[in-house]
Amino acid sequence: MIDEPPVDAAPERPIAEYDLRYRDVFWADRDYEDRCDRIAIRALLPPAGDRLIEVGAGFGRLADEYGGYRSITLFDPSVSLLDAARERLGVDPKYLFVAGDAHQLPFEDGSFDAVVCVRVVHNLADPGQVFREFARVLKPGGVLVMEFANKRHLKSILRWATRRQRWSPFNRQAHEYLPLHWDRSPAEIRDLLETAGLRITRTRTASLFRLPALRRRVSSGTLSAIERPLQAPLGLLAVGPSVFLRARRRPS
Repeated sequence: MIDEPPVDAAPERPIAEYDLRYRDVFWADRDYEDRCDRIAIRALLPPAGDRLIEVGAGFGRLADEYGGYRSITLFDPSVSLLDAARERLGVDPKYLFVAGDAHQLPFEDGSFDAVVCVRVVHNLADPGQVFREFARVLKPGGVLVMEFANKRHLKSILRWATRRQRWSPFNRQAHEYLPLHWDRSPAEIRDLLETAGLRITRTRTASLFRLPALRRRVSSGTLSAIERPLQAPLGLLAVGPSVFLRARRRPS
């Protein structure tokens, strides 16, 4: 285990166009979701601290939300996306770019004040192992801000109630909606975090107005402004497609 892996963990090479489809295609028309993610992060993440790591940082979409931290590690399995993040953020020495596997984070125990993980958990077949790694690299009392794809969102409840889907949104079993993509229940996530030594203290629900027809008629700025005061109270019900939470590592 090493404390701070080399910033340039791989030799220079052309950025793979396939990896950059996540930036150039997936996020090209998701301004509303981006705004809602940022609303939740600003509400849950302590505004300042010493060391922060974002796991699954990709091309650095959310890096500008961490300006109050002395050192920011952007961690991702894709070297190509990290190359894009480095290009976007420049040579600011506060940023470290590290490629690796979230199941085995290459950092010492208690390395970070905060861990952020957004739009990653739905790709994890074994999130419990990753949550244990989050707890391990957090300082005692450190904060995790995490998002997961919610199985119990309102659309799935309505479809199940009207018999248009077979699976129940209320049981604990993860729903694989695409190969290697899972919606998970709030109860399962809570129990996995508790087992890892992380206690949830706050929740918010996000992307409440993700319907394509609505987004075509109403601007993303207007929709996110309407959502802003709803995220916290509806977070208690967990009825949105995305759930954000803040958890703390229990003292040793």
